[in-house]
Order: sequence, then structure tokens, then C-alpha cells
Amino acid sequence: MFTLRQHGFHLSLLVVFALTWGWSAWQPLHPDDWLLENYLVFAALPVILISTHAFPLSKVSYTLITLFMCLHLVGSHYTYAEVPFGFTLQEWIGAERNMYDRLVHFSFGLLLAYPVREILVRMAGLHGFWAYFFPVDMTFALSSIYEIIEWLAARTVSPELGIAYLGSQGDIWDAQKDMLLAGLGSIVAMLVVLALNRWRSANALGDIRNSLSVPAHDQALGEAKHRR
Repeated sequence: MFTLRQHGFHLSLLVVFALTWGWSAWQPLHPDDWLLENYLVFAALPVILISTHAFPLSKVSYTLITLFMCLHLVGSHYTYAEVPFGFTLQEWIGAERNMYDRLVHFSFGLLLAYPVREILVRMAGLHGFWAYFFPVDMTFALSSIYEIIEWLAARTVSPELGIAYLGSQGDIWDAQKDMLLAGLGSIVAMLVVLALNRWRSANALGDIRNSLSVPAHDQALGEAKHRR
């Protein structure tokens, strides 16, 4: 059950998101692309709001989710290939393209791996090594699913809108690089979580070792279970 203080915290995150969304929706650079970019936001937001009552996440998770969604809204306002800060990143690292989309894909893993981990730990009972491995695995999977959705959506719209939506900027390996960066972001996130857990508990590494050992009375499923 939420306390009034918890409601206030969640409300403040919602206000931050609403203000960012309102700014993003006000005279976007390419309105058609903005709408296309925000279909997933329209789908995800009700799920997040409804789940706060049935399965509330931690404040950390909601903060990370809000931050990622705001980063996405900035990209949808300008289109990812034309975000001003992306050109600044391009100059900083000497890249040949606007780098904002790379930043957001990396942030997808960096910011969302922890909420994914929280859900898996609480609902699937993961612990030890598996509580760090499967958030990374899920991040790679979700990133690849998004790239497939992006490809299918780009095929159904006009070529100009499809190019703006994909934001590949002429890079034939754009999708693969985006997935790699999302995965790297999740690995960094899990290393940070591991370091914090190691700092808080001397048993953190021991839990990882124990989770990799086979239980004494373990048996193969399938034919063994059928024989019983």
C-alpha cells in the first residue's frame, strides 16, 4: 500500500514526464515522425500507471524509467538524427553522425536493466548470477524486438518518414550497433548493482558461486520426469 509520501514521489515523476511530453508535442520538427515515435509511449504509459497498484516497483526503478522516457521524448521532438545535443556529442568524440540515438540506446540498457532485474528477482525468484545475467539477456532481447518493430513500422509508412523514423543516417549496421550499445549499457548497470551489493553484503560473491552449483538431488527433466 502506498503512503502519501510515496504518492507524492510518483506524482512528481509523472509531472516531470508530462511536462517533457508537452514540450515534445509542441511543434515537433517532424510531426508525423513524432507520432510514430510515440506509439510505444502511448502503449507503455497506461501499463506503467496501472501496474503501480498491482505490482509497485521501487523509487529507483520508477526514476530510471522516467529518465529514459524523457530522453526518448527529446529524440522524438527533433527526430533522433537531428537532436542538437547529438551534434555536440558528434564533435566531442569526432564521429561522422549525430550520436543522440546511440546515447539513448545505451541508456535503454543502462537505465532499464535495473527495473527489469527488480521484476525478475521479485516475480521469478532469481538470485545470484542469474539475477545479473537475465537482465542483460532481457535487454538484448527487448532491444532486438524493438529493432524488428522499427523495421516493420518503417516498411508501412512513406519512404521519407521511414528514413526519419529509422534514423540510421546511412549506416547499414545501425540496428546491430544499437543492440550492442543497449547490451553494453545493461552490463554496466549490472556491474554497478553488483558493486553496490558487494559493498552492502560480504556474501554477494558467495551467492553468485552458490547459484552456479547444481543442487545435490537435481535430476534431468523430460524422460526422467515421465518415468516417474
